[in-house]
Amino acid sequence: MELVLMLALVLAAWFWLDSLGKRERAILLGTELAARYSLQLLDETVACNKLWLSRNTRGHVQFLRRYEFDVSANGLDRLHCELELLGDRLHTWHIPPYQQ
Repeated sequence: MELVLMLALVLAAWFWLDSLGKRERAILLGTELAARYSLQLLDETVACNKLWLSRNTRGHVQFLRRYEFDVSANGLDRLHCELELLGDRLHTWHIPPYQQ
């Protein structure tokens, strides 16, 4: 029983640390996407709102995480955006149309 509990704690710690790393990657990618379109990442943060399993191009199962973030063209407006990470790679992203 102790072995099962220890294994559960190790897996939980690994998942937590892995999630922190993926969140930092999502912040970096969100910043790069915003800069590509002359936008500013607001609050310098992202929020993971969905997590599920998916297969990559090689057929391996990985976590697919969807992150939401806000950007602004002029500092007064807010555009709601999202990106998805499959493992640690950018899978999809969406920035809505805006007027410059």
